[in-house]
Amino acid sequence: MYCAILAEQTMDLNTTESPYKDELLVLSLGTNLGDRFSNLLRAREELSVHFGEPAMESRIYDTAPWGKSDQPGFLNQILVFDVGLRPMMVLDTILRIEKELGRIRREKWGPRIIDIDVIFYGDLIFEGDDLRIPHPHMAERAFVLEPLLEVLPDFRHPLQDKTIRELWNALESVK
Repeated sequence: MYCAILAEQTMDLNTTESPYKDELLVLSLGTNLGDRFSNLLRAREELSVHFGEPAMESRIYDTAPWGKSDQPGFLNQILVFDVGLRPMMVLDTILRIEKELGRIRREKWGPRIIDIDVIFYGDLIFEGDDLRIPHPHMAERAFVLEPLLEVLPDFRHPLQDKTIRELWNALESVK
């Protein structure tokens, strides 16, 4: 865990070269305001400009809100890209895309026109002030696990050492 953090902190920040080889960047997209389907399509298009075409993508899921239930339902999707960028460069790109698409951060877990979360970046374990990989709550969220199960059922969570299928089964057994 600390190797990834140390590598990030000691790199020459003025170079675009990255010590990260192409890895699977797993993103979760969600939207519950406006034309939800168009919001996902626009986010996918913008992400593709920066990260290339997705290597994999789930279907689009219509899901209930999580964390704050008094809001409209969400459309969610998983996109997987092959990239070799520094984690903070990935986050900066995602935040810029969210802002360009109209995201305004008003309240935690509140309604949003688009939300793009980094779920995994290969088997990288990374902890920064604004980014944690793997996503710390992904194993609690059916709206993340179900589409992940569709595209990466045997991917192993680098901290929990369980596959997506095992995480899904554990979440389902709690219901």
